[in-house]
Amino acid sequence: MGAMREPLRRGVLGSLLLLLGLCGAREVHLPPGPLFRVEGTAISIPCSVSEYEGPTLQHFEWFLYRPTAPEISIGIVSTRDPAFPYAVFSPRVQSGEVSVQRLRGDAVELRVARLRAEDAGVYECYTPTTDSMYHGNYSSKVVLKVIPDMLWVSAPTPRPHLRGRMAGTSLLQLSLSEGQELQLSCTAQSQTQQHTHLSVSFGVSAPDAPVGRQTLQEVVGVRHDFAVEADGSFAERYRAGELSVAKAGSEQYKLAIGQVRPGDAGTYHCTVGEWIQDPDGSWQLIAEKRAALAQVTVQSIASQLAVSASPPGVRLSAGDALELLCNLSGPVLPAPHLAYAVSWEVGEGDRLLMAQLDTDGVAVLGESYVNSQVGQRQVSLQKLTPDPGSYRLRIESAQPGDAGTYRCVARAYIRSPDAQLREVANSRSQGLKVHMKSEAVVLEVYAWLPVPATYRGDTAELLCNISVESTQAVHVAVSWWVEVTVREEEPQGRMVASVSREGVAELGRRASGGDMSLDKVGPQCHRLRLHGVQPSDEGRYHCAVTSWVRYPDRSWYNAGAVKSNSVAVYPYARVMDTLFIPLIVGIASALFTGITILATITCCFMRRLRKR
Repeated sequence: MGAMREPLRRGVLGSLLLLLGLCGAREVHLPPGPLFRVEGTAISIPCSVSEYEGPTLQHFEWFLYRPTAPEISIGIVSTRDPAFPYAVFSPRVQSGEVSVQRLRGDAVELRVARLRAEDAGVYECYTPTTDSMYHGNYSSKVVLKVIPDMLWVSAPTPRPHLRGRMAGTSLLQLSLSEGQELQLSCTAQSQTQQHTHLSVSFGVSAPDAPVGRQTLQEVVGVRHDFAVEADGSFAERYRAGELSVAKAGSEQYKLAIGQVRPGDAGTYHCTVGEWIQDPDGSWQLIAEKRAALAQVTVQSIASQLAVSASPPGVRLSAGDALELLCNLSGPVLPAPHLAYAVSWEVGEGDRLLMAQLDTDGVAVLGESYVNSQVGQRQVSLQKLTPDPGSYRLRIESAQPGDAGTYRCVARAYIRSPDAQLREVANSRSQGLKVHMKSEAVVLEVYAWLPVPATYRGDTAELLCNISVESTQAVHVAVSWWVEVTVREEEPQGRMVASVSREGVAELGRRASGGDMSLDKVGPQCHRLRLHGVQPSDEGRYHCAVTSWVRYPDRSWYNAGAVKSNSVAVYPYARVMDTLFIPLIVGIASALFTGITILATITCCFMRRLRKR
């Protein structure tokens, strides 16, 4: 029984030693096959070695076994022997068409720049030994099958089907205006027997630039995994819905750019790639074709938009109606792709917005023409003709302040699919002069005190006499001001009271907190009364007058303002107020003295009384 167990024990021990030895055996790695590649394309086959002994720099030798002679190895290229290639590969190795590229010390890559039909076969990667003993595998093989090029690409009809790497000589010419739609299509198909996927990419290059991966910018494409992607500046436009790519039928692909821009000009191409999945699961590009679709030029809206204003000069009197015309010329695109906004500006340098008609046709007046001071002026901005159109600015009752240089400003917008407006152009007309004939309003103002001396507790009266010279009805607004000095700084005016042009009084706050009143004591004489004046009311007072003229459209015009002279208000103390304090002090002193004398006498008398 023991004799039978000894051979069994030796067999198990031998098997374990053999397994331990194989764990450290040299192994050469190649991708699993078969590999399918298209004739005329490039291929790279990686090869690496692991679990080896010796230096980290390993050498590699490549061999080919053709299907016609599967037992005969043909030397292709070696990392250590330049004379290694056989005669059929030697010229190709010398020209660089076939090469071995070292990736690292123990990994290389066999590269064939242009496959031929006779390159099909079994490829062997062999590594000469550097191990102390021959152990493991020193080579690995993979099958390469070279298939014919069956990928077809065609441009839009009437051009014929194209099979070259860069097909076609004549080119479709398209001229578009900015904002118009660009539609292009190409047909792609493959009759390869193997299961492959196609990728289709639309790209654009500069009109005269050579076509290549460096000069061709991708617009949008369908990947081999059916994902749709846009590149660079087109990615945001794709997300916004401005461009799309779609498959129509089984072979046709269509590109649509909803609103072309000047930067979209160039030569458009359709690039089709054929992809196959290798046994290791990775996808490889095995063929690629490109066809020129069209030469596209885009005329910008900015180069077409022009603005003119008429008449070149206007002379009118205050109160007359003012009409100005703005004429636009530019591209006419289908609504609602292109929209215009028109505005009128007046002045030189810092121009004021007078009126604006936005893209929705809503008119808006500038802040200077709609406020509580001037009222609601009758200003209109109206579109007279279709896009780009003519626009009329009308002021029902012109005022002297309307004189100046007018310019019409036009802005062109393109509406994106998400309803956002993007400004693409703006233009400004030449300035036209508006001269206004108006009658001057002469104002003179004088402030005075009817009672020069004012005592504390009395009512101080301040009068403001106004002289107006004008042939038109003038309304005046009057305000009273006192000059206040704070911390030895320049005096600052503080309004005390005012009367509006409609006769509405508004009272401020006195320094003393006392009452005051405003009234009109004459046709052009206004009075301010400070009741119970106190020392804190002291200061220099003046009145300010603003003249207003009302026009037929019920709007107001500020015809001028003037400031009067200053008058001093000084509340004097009364005589009784002057004597009152000394009298109180005298009485208090007399009482104190009397009480002191009385206390002294009483103290002495009591002292003598105790002695007795």
